[in-house]
Amino acid sequence: MTETEESANIVSAPSGESTPTPSTGRSPRPRTAAIVVALAVALGVAGTAAGGYFGWRNHRAGELERSRTEARAAACAYGSVLSTYNAADLDSYFAAVLERATGAWKQEFESTSADLREVLIQGQVQSTAGTVECAIATSGTDTAEAIVVVDQSIASVGTQQQPRRGQLSITLSLAKSGDRWLTSKVSSPLLRTNP
Repeated sequence: MTETEESANIVSAPSGESTPTPSTGRSPRPRTAAIVVALAVALGVAGTAAGGYFGWRNHRAGELERSRTEARAAACAYGSVLSTYNAADLDSYFAAVLERATGAWKQEFESTSADLREVLIQGQVQSTAGTVECAIATSGTDTAEAIVVVDQSIASVGTQQQPRRGQLSITLSLAKSGDRWLTSKVSSPLLRTNP
């Protein structure tokens, strides 16, 4: 082949145009569309999962807050029940205390109620709860620990039936039973005995 034959075989593209590339038979559009669809599906799944997770956390936080509020109300009410009694009508007092008691506290109160009855009758003790302050120290959906401070007025033979103001501080352990919060343990410096 001569030089003129070789130059005749060389075809140059007009300026500004590129030479065609060999075709693989695939168009770039379907591949890009598949990537976009896959990305959209992945984002949709991730968004749904994140929404579900945060929705669950929000529901759980609301459930815990409701339980905490209910436990606090039950603790305040029980503080008032424990601090309001009259030696002339102890049956009502014992019934009210036991109605909201459970577990070890219920057993303890039942086992000591005869002795307590005797002491209160002999002393002609009458107690009335005043302001009740409550706080929840720890809580879950079905258990709680509460700190209760009750201002009370107590009259007895020892005070010549003249009311004396006092304050009772107690810690209550509460357990949810059905839709009610019951007291399972009562702790107070006044209730401690020395071994």
